[in-house]
Amino acid sequence: MAKTRRGGTPFIFLLCVLDLVSGQIRYSIPEELEYGAFVGNIAEDLKLQVWELSAHNCRLVANEKKQYIEVNLENGMVFVNERIDREEMCRQSSTCSLSFEIALDNPLEMHRAVVEILDVNDNSPHFSKDEFSLQISELIAQGARFPLESAHDPDVGSNTISTYQISPNEHFRIKVQTRNDGSKSAELLLEKPLDREEQSTFHLTLTAVDGGIPRRSGTARIIIIVVDVNDNGPLFDHEIYRATIAENAAKGTLVAKINAVDLDEGTNAELTYSFTHHVSESIRELFKLEPSTGDIRVQGVLDFEESIVYELDVQAVDNAMPGLAGHAKVMVSLIDVNDNCPVIEVTSVSSTVSEDAALGTVIAVISVTDLDSGVNGQVQCQVPRDVPFKLQRSLKNNFELVTRDILDRELAPFHNITISAWDGGSPTHSTFKTILVSVSDINDNAPRFAQSLYSLYLMENNIPGASIFVVKALDLDLDQNGEVMYSILDNQIQGGPGAAYLTINSKHGTIYALRSFDYEQLKQFQIQVQAQDAGSPPLSSTATVNVIILDQNDNAPVIVSPLTWNHSASVEIAPQSVYSGYLLTKVIATDADSGQNSRLCYELLQATDPSLFTVELHSGEIRATRNVREQDIITERLILLVKDNGQPSLSSTATISFTMGANATGKPLERIDKPRQSEYFSVLNRYLIIVLGSTSFLFLVTIIFLAALKFKQARDLTEDYNARVRCYRRSNSNENSHRRPAPKEPLNYPGAVETEGYRYTVCLSPESSKSDFLFLKPCHPTLPFSEVNVPGTNAMN
Repeated sequence: MAKTRRGGTPFIFLLCVLDLVSGQIRYSIPEELEYGAFVGNIAEDLKLQVWELSAHNCRLVANEKKQYIEVNLENGMVFVNERIDREEMCRQSSTCSLSFEIALDNPLEMHRAVVEILDVNDNSPHFSKDEFSLQISELIAQGARFPLESAHDPDVGSNTISTYQISPNEHFRIKVQTRNDGSKSAELLLEKPLDREEQSTFHLTLTAVDGGIPRRSGTARIIIIVVDVNDNGPLFDHEIYRATIAENAAKGTLVAKINAVDLDEGTNAELTYSFTHHVSESIRELFKLEPSTGDIRVQGVLDFEESIVYELDVQAVDNAMPGLAGHAKVMVSLIDVNDNCPVIEVTSVSSTVSEDAALGTVIAVISVTDLDSGVNGQVQCQVPRDVPFKLQRSLKNNFELVTRDILDRELAPFHNITISAWDGGSPTHSTFKTILVSVSDINDNAPRFAQSLYSLYLMENNIPGASIFVVKALDLDLDQNGEVMYSILDNQIQGGPGAAYLTINSKHGTIYALRSFDYEQLKQFQIQVQAQDAGSPPLSSTATVNVIILDQNDNAPVIVSPLTWNHSASVEIAPQSVYSGYLLTKVIATDADSGQNSRLCYELLQATDPSLFTVELHSGEIRATRNVREQDIITERLILLVKDNGQPSLSSTATISFTMGANATGKPLERIDKPRQSEYFSVLNRYLIIVLGSTSFLFLVTIIFLAALKFKQARDLTEDYNARVRCYRRSNSNENSHRRPAPKEPLNYPGAVETEGYRYTVCLSPESSKSDFLFLKPCHPTLPFSEVNVPGTNAMN
């Protein structure tokens, strides 16, 4: 990069060094470059392709308020973004540099870069005044020296003042001295004695020349007045005074006391102390020299970090005309105190880190500085132990904040990390800085149900499509990772798919019934409900819903014994064996419901002779209340009610006819649809019947003979009833718990049918409609009760 200087020729200076040992990239550029001037090529120095800069979001992170350096991501060139004035930035420091970080993402990488700003000789030396005057006695001996005002040049190094020159003359020449800080000072050396009578004044030109290329210079006029008299100058006790003082010394603190003597007498021996012209204005603001006593005291705020030693040129001038002066130096060294706190700078921060970040992932790059020196400037840095992060030192005062433990967003979605730094001084100074790191979510939590097993109690005969239950699963993840979808897994219910029975709302977990359930067909079943999130890959969990169908009183009792047809049954009894309490028959009924809904009660609604029968409320046993009299030798008929204990109660009725075997004049199994009132015959009526019967005796004998044959046939069928006539069907294994127990005593009454369960299927033969008796035949045991056909029913109705 070329830079043209005023009054000179262009020059080119560019240097790039990659420090492989420290891992830093170093560039060197001259100051005063124009916008866009080339600094270096980041892509080449980092050994990257140009396109990778944009892909990794390459950026420069600087500590300065102004962005002096910038990078072009299209070609990888680092260029000057703003004019750099070295003198403004670093004053007269011997070294001047810009430090910045080169940050790359995915993965996060930090490279430290330093741009050294080289001084350009763009400033000319200049004096504080254009004209100075000296009064020199003609008695001054040859070789006397007179300090001259020093010029100031903001440039450094070879570009600062290198020499002084004076206009040619016979009496004086310039002696240039190098001070401890490397600066140059000029003294006027008398080479030839003065003679006031020959020349009373001298007009000389003092020129300060720097060492830059091309050289720059500044001038000042010196007027020397030659005076007569005072021939003894003051003399100091020491040529160099040395003093040491702490940098935090208070204003007015005594630094040193200088003393000079003059061999003259009177006013010629009266001395006044002062700083020479070599002491700059900035130093004069820090120290004050008492003119009369020679005490040097602190006047401003001292700072060891700005300068560790001050060189004060002092003089003592007598009061003679012209006054003679003696000169000495005072060297003031500062002692560093721990007056600066460490400064924490977070030069790059990744504000969000994934919870599955690997151990050692760099979160932030931290630099800690302390302006103090020695032990006072040695800093330590740490983060709390209760956070899953740690600091590891990368360079001298640079640290990297990295992960040291597994992160879990569900336990801690963000971390406030307090960085503490302290120095080694006494007392110790410390500072703190907090950075916020958020933990981003990954799909590492499966949805969880509150219970692994839910019990759902559902009343039978429910309305299809109604909501019956709600399941909820909680997913601790965020956004789509925590979005839960519900479904029913494939289940087999009674040999069919579970999806035909229930469905679930995929978003809310509400379960709906697709059909109306029947407790008598299905009492309990289970389904598997799955909750799955929308993460990648998705995670899921399952829960079991145990559906228990509750019974409803929707089945009326069914009388299964004695065998009824068209709600009627016939029982033949032998009147001579009937006595009070005699068990005529036992009515057995079943109810497909369960619990209280199947608890049955038996009531007598109507009877031909109510005084002859009693019905046991719970057992259904029909017993005789007295012995059968001669006038009772007829067909007795009663209507029995069987009802359950449900709410509301359901019931069934049956008509039972009792035929007295001794005087049976009609068909013993004759069906009578309607009950009739008991007939009580008087003695006169019986005589009348005997008279009428005698006229048709032969006809009656024939009828009785035929009836006896049929009665015998009916009894034979009854004895073989269990093997040849009836078919039973149990509802299912669960209903066994609701069976009515079989009677403990043998059913030895007429028309009794022993039963094992409480649900039966009766199959009648087609020929039953052609005879007076019902012939029963076996049927398929799995035939549903509702599908039983009773042949001949229509004929009998």
